[in-house]
This record gives sequence, C-alpha cells and structure tokens, in this order.
Amino acid sequence: MVRIRVLVVDDHRIFAESLAAALAAEPDVDVSAAGSGPAALRSLERAAAEGRRYDVLLVDADLGGSAPGVRSAVPVQEVGEDGLVDGISLVAGVRSGQPHVRTVVLAEKDDPRRAALALQAGASGWVAKDCSLSRLLTVIRGVLRDETHLPPALLTGVLRELTAARKHRTESERLVESLTPREREVLRCMVAGLGRKAVAERLFLSPHTVRTHMQNVLGKLGVHSTLAAVALARRAGVGPVDLEPAGRIRAQETHTA
Repeated sequence: MVRIRVLVVDDHRIFAESLAAALAAEPDVDVSAAGSGPAALRSLERAAAEGRRYDVLLVDADLGGSAPGVRSAVPVQEVGEDGLVDGISLVAGVRSGQPHVRTVVLAEKDDPRRAALALQAGASGWVAKDCSLSRLLTVIRGVLRDETHLPPALLTGVLRELTAARKHRTESERLVESLTPREREVLRCMVAGLGRKAVAERLFLSPHTVRTHMQNVLGKLGVHSTLAAVALARRAGVGPVDLEPAGRIRAQETHTA
C-alpha cells in the first residue's frame, strides 16, 4: 500500500493534534505536525535528507497570527531565523524549495483575496477548517493527482482576484518596458534598497544624474514615491540588482589602495 505522508502546520496545538490524530486513523496516511513555519521547513528538509519526503502540507492560513494579548499554544519562532512564518509565505517557500510537495491551506473563513494569493504562491487547495474529514481526505488525494481544490462559493471571487492581478501585472510590465536600459538599471537598484548615493557609486554616475534618472523612473511609472515604484517593479517581475559584484569591486579597490 502506498502511504501518503502529511505534515500539519498550525500554531494552535489542540487543533493540530486533533487533526493529526484523525488523519492518522486512515490506513494509508502517515502524519506529523509542526507548530510554526520554521519548524515545518526543518521537518521538510530533515525528511527529504532521510529519503522519506512529505507528500502534502496542510497549512494554517493564519499561521503566526493571533489576537492581541493572546499567545499561541505552540510558540512561533522569530521571523529572522528562516524568514518564513505566515501561511502564504510558507506556501511560497515550499513551492520554491520542494516543488514536489503539494500544499493545502486551511482557513477559518472563506476569503477570495487570500485564496487567490495562496494559489499564486503555489497552493493546490483552500479548505475550510470546519470541513468534514472525508472532504479533507478527498482534497489531499486530489492534489496528489495535480487537481486544484477550492470551495464552490469561492470560485467566482478567486477568478476575479486572479484576473485583476494579471491585469495589474500586465500594466506594470508595460510601464517598465517604457524605461530606458539605464532607467531599468536604476530601478533594479531601487528594488535592492539602494539610496541615491549608493546607486551613483555603483553605476559610476554623479548623484545629480542619478536623481534625474530616479525622477524619470517615477514619472514614467506614474508613481510619486520610491516605495510605490518598487511595489510596481515587483508586480512586473523586476528583481533587485545583484549587490555582490559591487561589493567585491570595492573590496579589491580598498586592498589595492
């Protein structure tokens, strides 16, 4: 019998343990639980190294979040350790690092916008936490057949969100394409978080010239701040400039001097 290895990721211990116990009663399911995003990533990496990879990840949509003054039953580790704590970010991280693992988001309530974000991040399904065990098992087995599962009531809203996101991305790409090669280079520096002086040093330009390029970038993108320009750039798929080469050049120059 082929067994399905499932990892439940939820920072509410009672729910995680109850769900794990219910799933473990199935003859073809092996299940474990993790109480945070970083803990889940460590479990995935350890299992892969030992040759017993997980097949499905069940992720709490509100992983890492709690009401003010309320502490999670299972402490969530600091973001700085792995950089991934919330549910959607964990989905994206798993999709990038272990694309063979199928992820299903478990949610307290239906939310078309967050469900769309989950799908964009790489989730294969969005399921209500109060669904029946038989429904959840159907979803688990379905995503392993490369099916995508959404509650029928969410379909229209999710499609609307995905269409709007595609439209925004297309518009952002068009605006970025209007930039000159030098302006795109300056934009990538902005995405990397470099200030005017740092951009000038990197591109061997005067601060005044960089200021002009930045003003041109904002004007062509139709935004009024660096933050807005960076957000638009990311929607268009523009990544940050690689900072390492410049760092090596500066180190060599310092050594030579």
